[in-house]
Amino acid sequence: MAILEILKIPDARLKQISEPVAQFDDALHAFIADLEETRQMGPAAVGIAAPQVGYFQRIVILDCSQTRKPVPNHGHLILINPEITHWDGFELGREGCLSVPDYTGNVIRAARITLVAQDPQGDRHEYEMKDFEARALQHEVDHLDGLLFLDRVVSRRTDLFQRKVYQKGANKKRKAANKAH
Repeated sequence: MAILEILKIPDARLKQISEPVAQFDDALHAFIADLEETRQMGPAAVGIAAPQVGYFQRIVILDCSQTRKPVPNHGHLILINPEITHWDGFELGREGCLSVPDYTGNVIRAARITLVAQDPQGDRHEYEMKDFEARALQHEVDHLDGLLFLDRVVSRRTDLFQRKVYQKGANKKRKAANKAH
């Protein structure tokens, strides 16, 4: 397995639309393993989409089970060719992104969605999602369509916020450095 390089703004490839997966083979499974290892290395990353690492196929990994508000969710999901077939309600919420490491922003998303996707073996599944899990999934599907949360921020003037710290363990390192001085 390998940790893949995350594409970051302003990389133009983040605007590329991804193609459907047609081959459910060993190469796909190896890529998914690398994508998962990359997601796990991201600070607080609940999801990752293949285009974020320069692989332009419709693949998303999502795991909301470890979030601060683990409302009922589906746990760890590997979603191939995901398609949102129904959405209902709207909620405003703060989002961040591995590809936009310096900012977070307020985005309006559907509160509840129905999703159809394939698993890594090509079998079709349907999911009902709500709240944070629905938001996270919509965020990742946007990557497949060449969109970033920045494209959906309510107002760049009032709803875009610079991050103070993004690195895993950065607070501990900074405190240790301050103690040393």
